[in-house]
Amino acid sequence: MEITDLTPTERRVWQAFSFGQGVDFSEGVDDDPEAGASWGPERTIRSTVIRTLLVSGPVRDGEIAGLKLTGARITGRLDLAYGTIAHPVRLRSCHFEQSPQLYGAQLRALVLTNSVLPGVSAATLCIDGVLRFTGCRITGPVRLQGVKVAGALFLDSAELGRPSGASDVATPIAAHGTAAEEPILQLNHAEIGTDVWAVGLVAHGQVRLDGATVGGQMNLEDATLQAAGSVALQAERLSVGTDLNGLRLHARGQVVLSGARIPRHLNLTHARLSGPGAQALNAHSCVVGELLLREAAPIVGTVDLRRSQFDFLHVLPEFWPARVRIDGLSYRTLAPHLPAEQRLPLLERDVEGYLPHSYEQLTTAYRSAGDDAAARTVQLAKLRRHRGTLTWSARFWGRLQDSTVGYGFRPLRAAGWLVLLLLSGTAAFALRHPRPLKPDEAPVFHPLVYTLDLLVPFVSFGQESSFSPRGWYQWLAYLLIAAGWILATTIAAGITRTLNRQ
Repeated sequence: MEITDLTPTERRVWQAFSFGQGVDFSEGVDDDPEAGASWGPERTIRSTVIRTLLVSGPVRDGEIAGLKLTGARITGRLDLAYGTIAHPVRLRSCHFEQSPQLYGAQLRALVLTNSVLPGVSAATLCIDGVLRFTGCRITGPVRLQGVKVAGALFLDSAELGRPSGASDVATPIAAHGTAAEEPILQLNHAEIGTDVWAVGLVAHGQVRLDGATVGGQMNLEDATLQAAGSVALQAERLSVGTDLNGLRLHARGQVVLSGARIPRHLNLTHARLSGPGAQALNAHSCVVGELLLREAAPIVGTVDLRRSQFDFLHVLPEFWPARVRIDGLSYRTLAPHLPAEQRLPLLERDVEGYLPHSYEQLTTAYRSAGDDAAARTVQLAKLRRHRGTLTWSARFWGRLQDSTVGYGFRPLRAAGWLVLLLLSGTAAFALRHPRPLKPDEAPVFHPLVYTLDLLVPFVSFGQESSFSPRGWYQWLAYLLIAAGWILATTIAAGITRTLNRQ
């Protein structure tokens, strides 16, 4: 392209490029690039001019060339596919008529702050510095699959996709896309050198991050992801260097983090997760340092944490939904420290029914915290739940062990039953002494010792063998003998279970 072909506006940009100077076409603080389609020729630049500048524009010795525009209308498609651009590109508050094509390009830095675009196609893009979409409004898909950014990716305060028009209802989407076609943001298999900064991001459609690698943290603080009836955030096998910050995140649709690796914090404090009739949070097979759900809204939809590993879980019981999947979930510390009775209902909500591992994990957490009483309560609840899966005879024996000694976790119950039976038998036999079998050789009758002789098996005090009751007293004696055997057997079973646990 010859310099004589340029319009006065384009000539101004051409001349500023070689010096790396900025050109500002804006007309005040209220100038909105949303209305950029109506801007006249004094603010219009053809995309072919920008492409020529970036590929082969004039460079002066001792100067750092670069494209720096503010408030421009860019017509045509900016096609830099497979190009190697050695100059930084900074386009602020600009209006693009067509989606830029950056597939396979290599750039120093790309900044599109507060601009309006119909979409971005930049799969496998390589950036030596930062990639910035701060405050941008992008109505169509943003394709960043496989991008490699040495610095940070900025999506803060950006709005992606078209709102539905209703205040809090997302545009209906298909199984894996927006506008019934594809995700509004695709970052799957991307490699970000430092951070992904998406504070205040608004996405009307699915955000996909499958297999992405983020060297630092991923910050979704105050973000709103709208994909009701489908997947709002798809981030399977996501790997971050430090944290995933979802403070005050609002997700209407499923949040999928299965297989994610987050070494420090998965912070969902004050978050609102809503997937009515489906999964709200799918985080199975994850490895996470700390999961924080402090003061979050009650989760609407199923939560799946199967086979995930957490060092620290901070979740209040009221935040859990009515349906969970927690088979194989492991954690070291559970906070805040609450009585076992407040934690146990969660284990009963698992859609797969009775799962021994869940009770063992909760027991381990209480023991690690030094709360042995709560640990025993959890084990007792486990045995009671397990009893419902047994045959009727096993259930009967289980109920007997439960009522007498609490499966060995309530040994004082046995002492209480023993004292009650001992007092009852002593009172009954004190009113009517049984007849001696050999009056000349029988010892002096003691109602207390006689009753104790009946209750305690394997031990003889000489009273039971010397006296024989009659009538209903004989049936009372049989009852005391049977009760003694039952108490002895259940106590032995409880002691054995305790020793096996240790």
